[in-house]
Amino acid sequence: MRRGRPGALPRGTAGRTLTSVGAGDTGDRAEEAAHDAAARLWHVTLSVSGAEAPLGEVRRALEQLAHDHPFLLTSRYANDHAEIRYWEEARDLHDAAAVALRLWGEHRSTARLPPWEIVGLEVIDRETYHQRIAEGCGPLPATPVGVHPF
Repeated sequence: MRRGRPGALPRGTAGRTLTSVGAGDTGDRAEEAAHDAAARLWHVTLSVSGAEAPLGEVRRALEQLAHDHPFLLTSRYANDHAEIRYWEEARDLHDAAAVALRLWGEHRSTARLPPWEIVGLEVIDRETYHQRIAEGCGPLPATPVGVHPF
């Protein structure tokens, strides 16, 4: 698959052509299909807590995190703890949990998050999430979406 301006060849490629290995399938489509087959959706609930911080600053920080990462479904907060819920696409639970455990620390400075520590993490697959909801045992669906006080 060639990318770029129509009619223009990339530098150093005069006379060369790219051919597909698969039967009528480009490498990009085959790669996407393999990714889709391997990736699953995981519902993540990340709980953090620490020293008290002004509610306005906590809300602003969580809103900034949600703006920077629109995959966040909902955040609930108080002046000394917060809960973030979202869907993560990952190959397995280990990958989803690893991303979740990095989320708070990696975005602490850019979103100006409070210096709280992670005190809880739940990662469940999509089927388990929906089963819990159907049985009335799981967390309520993340509505309303956004940042809200506890």
